[in-house]
Amino acid sequence: MRPYEVMVIFDASTEPPLIQAVVDRALETVRANGGNPGAVERWGRRQFAYEVNHKREGYYLLIEFTGEPQTVAELGRFLSLADEVMRHKIIRLPDKVAGTRRASAPAKSGSSRPAASKPTATAPVEPAPEPAAS
Repeated sequence: MRPYEVMVIFDASTEPPLIQAVVDRALETVRANGGNPGAVERWGRRQFAYEVNHKREGYYLLIEFTGEPQTVAELGRFLSLADEVMRHKIIRLPDKVAGTRRASAPAKSGSSRPAASKPTATAPVEPAPEPAAS
C-alpha cells in the first residue's frame, strides 16, 4: 500500500456537522476499498488567493491515508460528487516523506500557521555603488 494525502476545501459557510459527515463518508470509502485512514488535520477557514466558485474563503481539511490506486480512484470519485466539496487534490507522498512526516511535525502552538524561523547572524552587506550618470 502507498501513502497518500488529500486536501479538501469546503465552502466556508458549510455547517460543521455536514463537514464531519463528508469526512466520515470519505474515511469509510477509504476503508471499503482496502485502505487505512490516517490523521485528519482541520486547518479551518482560510482566505483564497483568488475567487473559487465566487467565494473568497473556504474551510480546509487534510486527510492522510494509505491505499492502492483503486482506493484513490474511488475517493476522488466520491469527493468530486459531494456537493459540499469545492475542491480536492489527492497526492501520493514519497516513501521518504511518509514515515517521517508525523515525527518531524512541529508542536502546535495556538496558531495553525508554521512558526517563523529565527534570523541567523550574517555579515553586514555593503550597499551597491550607484551607477555613474551619463
